Amino acid sequence: MVAKNLSFALSEILKHEGGYVDNPHDPGGATNMGITRKTLALWRGIKPWSKLPKNEVKRIKMTEVRAIYKARYWDLIRANKLPSGLDLALFDFAVNSGVARAAKTLQTLLKVRRDGIVGVITLRALKREIERVGVAVIIKNICQIRLSFLQRLSIFSTFGRGWKRRVASVLRVSLGLVDIGEDINFEKEKRTKKMNILSGYKTYIMGAFMVVAALGQMAGLDLPGFDGQSATQLLLEAFAIIFLRKGIKNGVGNI
Repeated sequence: MVAKNLSFALSEILKHEGGYVDNPHDPGGATNMGITRKTLALWRGIKPWSKLPKNEVKRIKMTEVRAIYKARYWDLIRANKLPSGLDLALFDFAVNSGVARAAKTLQTLLKVRRDGIVGVITLRALKREIERVGVAVIIKNICQIRLSFLQRLSIFSTFGRGWKRRVASVLRVSLGLVDIGEDINFEKEKRTKKMNILSGYKTYIMGAFMVVAALGQMAGLDLPGFDGQSATQLLLEAFAIIFLRKGIKNGVGNI
């Protein structure tokens, strides 16, 4: 299940990261699929990082991209220990703004020491907070704090529109994944199988609403709540979360 979550989360991130770019206004410099020249150089052990030719960034393979994302972001935020939905929200935050900032934001919400390391104390506090307010509230708060941080950056006027779309998309997809899988993947934690009927089907409801919104856009209607999303994007995300839920549900049932 963890591998499936990583694959899906990475596919969502790559929708926003895109291919090779070298924007002079972007402090990351030459970037491909979200992997900057500096990140790739450090991953390959090249020092100083400027010795890595930009062409290497352009030629990077998907296998190496996945390995970097897993080791430098997914594993560092302990995403395999997070509930579905929160893993995507925190993963994308870490990729976009750094692991330490994402982890500290979570720790701020949990009222634990802000050391930027998701460890046992943070995970225990997260379990208590989930029992108190639920996963969806935590995801919404993280995305709200993330957007507030981005809005304070000096380059927001240049990249702000894309960042807002990205956070909105991640929020929407993450909330659609909340009821997929276990409440939280702690070792020795027993999985609860009780599910409210409405909660069990809210992913399908959200997916259906996104399909309706996409069809409305095709018909020339401007529906609220999906600002900046094209009909094609809405359809792709709707089918992604619906079939991901169906696949995981069937897989869990076969265990």
